[in-house]
Amino acid sequence: MKREEMTTLDLTPQQGLTAQEAQTRQQEFGSNQLVAAKKASIWRQIGHHLADVSSLVLLFAVALASYMALFQGGGWTKSIVIGSILVINVIIGMYQEASAEKALAALQSMSLPTTTVRRGNIAQTIDAKDVVPGDLVLLKAGDQVPADGVVLSSTNLAVDEAVLTGESVPVDKLALHKPDSVKDNQQVFSGTAVTAGTAVIQVVTTGMATELGQIAGLLNKTKKRATPLQGRLNRLSGWLTTFAVMGGMAIFALSIWMQNQGLADSLMIGISLAVAAVPETLPIIVTISLAHGVKRMAKRNAIMRRVNAVETIGGVDVIASDKTGTLTQNQMTITRYWTPGANAAAAATEMTHAGKDLMRYLGLATNAEIQTVNGEEETVGDPTELAIVRWLAKNDASRKGFEATAPRLAEDPFDSTKKTMATLHQLKDGRRLVVVKGAFDRLPVDWQPAEFAQAKRVHDDFGQNALRVLAVGYKVVPAGDTINWADLTQHLTFAGIVGMIDPPRPEVITAIREAKAAGIKPIMITGDHMVTAEAIAKEIDLLSPGQLVMSGDELRTLTDAELEAQIKNIAVYARVSPTDKIRIVQAWQKTGATVAMTGDGVNDAPALKAADVGIAMGITGTEVSKSAADMVLTDDNFATIISAVREGRTVYQNILKAVEFLVGVNFAQIFLMVGSVLMGWGAPLLAEQLLLINVLADGIPGFYLSREPGEKAAMQQPPVANDESLFARGLGGRLATRAVTFTFLTLGAYGLGRFVLAANQPAVGMTITFLILAIGSMIDIYAIKDRQPLTWASLKRNPGLNRALLVTISLLIVVAVVPGLQGIFGLVALPVGGWVLVAVGVFIPTLVLEIKKRWGQRSQSWGNQLAED
Repeated sequence: MKREEMTTLDLTPQQGLTAQEAQTRQQEFGSNQLVAAKKASIWRQIGHHLADVSSLVLLFAVALASYMALFQGGGWTKSIVIGSILVINVIIGMYQEASAEKALAALQSMSLPTTTVRRGNIAQTIDAKDVVPGDLVLLKAGDQVPADGVVLSSTNLAVDEAVLTGESVPVDKLALHKPDSVKDNQQVFSGTAVTAGTAVIQVVTTGMATELGQIAGLLNKTKKRATPLQGRLNRLSGWLTTFAVMGGMAIFALSIWMQNQGLADSLMIGISLAVAAVPETLPIIVTISLAHGVKRMAKRNAIMRRVNAVETIGGVDVIASDKTGTLTQNQMTITRYWTPGANAAAAATEMTHAGKDLMRYLGLATNAEIQTVNGEEETVGDPTELAIVRWLAKNDASRKGFEATAPRLAEDPFDSTKKTMATLHQLKDGRRLVVVKGAFDRLPVDWQPAEFAQAKRVHDDFGQNALRVLAVGYKVVPAGDTINWADLTQHLTFAGIVGMIDPPRPEVITAIREAKAAGIKPIMITGDHMVTAEAIAKEIDLLSPGQLVMSGDELRTLTDAELEAQIKNIAVYARVSPTDKIRIVQAWQKTGATVAMTGDGVNDAPALKAADVGIAMGITGTEVSKSAADMVLTDDNFATIISAVREGRTVYQNILKAVEFLVGVNFAQIFLMVGSVLMGWGAPLLAEQLLLINVLADGIPGFYLSREPGEKAAMQQPPVANDESLFARGLGGRLATRAVTFTFLTLGAYGLGRFVLAANQPAVGMTITFLILAIGSMIDIYAIKDRQPLTWASLKRNPGLNRALLVTISLLIVVAVVPGLQGIFGLVALPVGGWVLVAVGVFIPTLVLEIKKRWGQRSQSWGNQLAED
C-alpha cells in the first residue's frame, strides 16, 4: 500500500518522553483514537426517509384522509392502513443505515485498551489512547501496534500487516540506521500484529493521522449511492404522482362542474384517486422479495447484510475480486519440485527417490504443525512451512516419522538477515545431519558450474511462473559435542528446490466463464506482486488477450480522466492502496457500471462501502470489512458470488413481476375513475374499496411472487443497465395491455351492472366493478408470473400462491355477501345476472395476456425462420 515517505526523524532520547512532554504533545496532537463522522439526528433520518416521492404521496393521502375523518365524519380505515405502511418503510430504511454505520465502530474496536511505553526511563503500561508522537513503545510477539512508528531496535521482528495490505505472510522489520532515511521495512503501523521477535519503536503519528486513521477517514467520507432499483422505483413513483395529481385535479374540477357535488365530496374523490394511484403494498412486496432472496442466498453461503443489495448484485456489470482466498485457496501449496540431474516434476506425481530425500530434508527442517481440534483444522506456523507439512501428509509422511530416525538436536532459526534456517539431527550411526533451507542464493553450496547453471535456470523458471521458491541443502558431519553453526552450514550438498503458490480454487474457472457469459466483467485487485497476480489471472481465464495488468504505482500516475478512459481494458491491478481501490470502483461507476467489490482487510473497507455491492470474506475477513460490506461470503469463494448474482437476477425479475401485477391495475383504476366521472356516472368505486383492492386483493397474492423460481435464461442475458427504464424489455407493453384491458372491462361492467341489470342503481354497478377488478387482477397473476404460456405444471409450481389466492378470493366474496361487511365497504347484494357477469369478467384479463404471449412467440418464430431463410 502507498505510504507517506519519511525523510527525517527527530529521535527521542533512550529514556523516553517526560510526563510533561507527553502531556504537552497530547494537547497538541489529541487522543490516539479514531473519530466517527457526526451522526444525523433521528428526526433528520426520519425526514430523509419521508422525502422520497412515494412516501410524500402516501403522507399527503394520510393527511387528507385524517382531515376527512375529523371534520367530515369519515372513517379512519384509510389513515391507519396507509400510515402503518409509511411507518414500516421508515423503520426498514433506518435499520439498514444503522447496519452500515457499524463499519467504523468495528474499526474503532481494533484499538488496544493498553500498551507499554518507556517514559522517564521507566517502562509503564498506559491506555493506548494516551500514546503520543515521540513515545517509545515496547513490543513483543503477540502485541498489537498501537500507533504508526519507526523501529529503533529489534530482534527478529516480524509483523502481520494483513489487516492493511491483505497479504497473509508476515513482514520482516529492520531497525533504523539513519534518522534521515526511513524505509518502509523500518516502519510499523497501527492495528498490525507482532508475530515474532521484540522491538522498541518510536511513535510518529497517532489517531486519525495513522494509516488506520486514514482508512477511518475514507469510511467517514465515502457514501453508498442509491441502488438502481431505488432509482427506478422513485422514477415510477414520480410517474404515478404526476398521474395522480393530474387526475385528482381533473376529478375535483369535474365533480364540482359536472356533478354539482360539494367541496367535501369532491375532495373525497380526490383522496380516492390518490389512494388508487399509489400501490401501497409495493414497498412491502419489494422488501419481502428481497428478504426471501436473503434466505435463499444464505443457503448458498452468501449472507446479505443490506437487503437492497440482493437486487443490486443481480445487476452488477463488474466484479472486482481480491485474489487471496477468493480466487485462490488461501493456502500455500507445493506444486512443483526439482532435484539435480532430473526434470522438474509436479508435486502431485509419483515421487522419485531423490524427490523423497528432498521431502525428508524439508520435513526435518520444519516447525509448523496442523492439528484437528473439535472437528476444525488449527494451524501453527508460517504459510511456507504449512505448505511443507501438507505436502508431507499427501505423501503419507510426517515430521514426527522422519525425526524417529533422525531426532533434532538443535536449531538455528530463520532471520531476515541470513534468510535461511538450519537444523541439526542425530543419525543412528552416530554421525550428525545438517539441513539448511531458505533462499536459493543464500545456501552455501559447493557448486559445480554446470550444476549451478541448471539449478539457476530451474529456479528462475519457477519464479517466472509466480512460484515462491525454497531451496534445501544438507551435509553429514562426524559426531561431536560442540555446535558451531558458522562451520556446520558451510560446504553443503544441494538437495533441490520446491515451488509453491496459493493455487486457484477448482470451481473458479467455471464461475468466471459463467460470469462472462452473463455479461459481467471480472477483474482482480490485489496487494500481491504483479507476476503472481498475472500468472493466477491467466490460469483462471480472467486475463483475456489484449487485457492489461497494472501496478499501483502505474495507476497513481494516471489522472481520473485517464483512468476512466482505460478502465475497460485493465483486468488485473497489483500492489494497490485503499485509495487506489476506491478510484477503481468510482472510475467504473462513472462509466455507468454497477460494481461489486470483494475484500477481507481493514484496507478494503472504504472500497467495499463505495462499491454498489461490497462483499467481505466470512472466514478470513476482519470485522471492519464485514461491517462495511453488503454481503459476506461464509466460504470466501468467488463461485458463491456468481450464485448470488443468479439469485439476485431472480429477485429482480420477481420484483418486476410485482410491479407489473400492481401498477397495471393502478393505472386502470385511475382511468376508470376519470372515465366514469367524464361520462357523468360519478365515482364508480369508493376510497375504502380501492384500498381493499390495493392492500388485500393485490397485496397478499403479490407477496408470493417472491417465491417464483428463476427463469432459465436469466444468466444468458446482459445485466440491467443503471439507466435502463423499469418499463424496458417489454414491461411497458405488458403494463399498457393490462391497464387498457381492465379499464374497458371495468367501465363496461359498471355500465352493465348499473343501467342494464339494475334500474340505475350505482351500488350494483359498483359491487360488480369491485369484484371484477379485485378477483380478476388476482387471477391474471398466473399470466404475469411466467413469461412462457401457462401450463398445468406452471400453475402448480407455487403452491403458496395458490393457497393465498383461494383464501383472498373467499374473503372478498364474504365481504360482498355478508350484510354487515357490505355496509362498511359500500357494497350491495347482487342479482344472479350480476354474479354471471362477475364469473365471466374475472377471466378476461388472463385470456387477453395469454393470447398476447402466444402471438408474441409465434411472431418471434416467424422472424427467426425469415432470418434463417
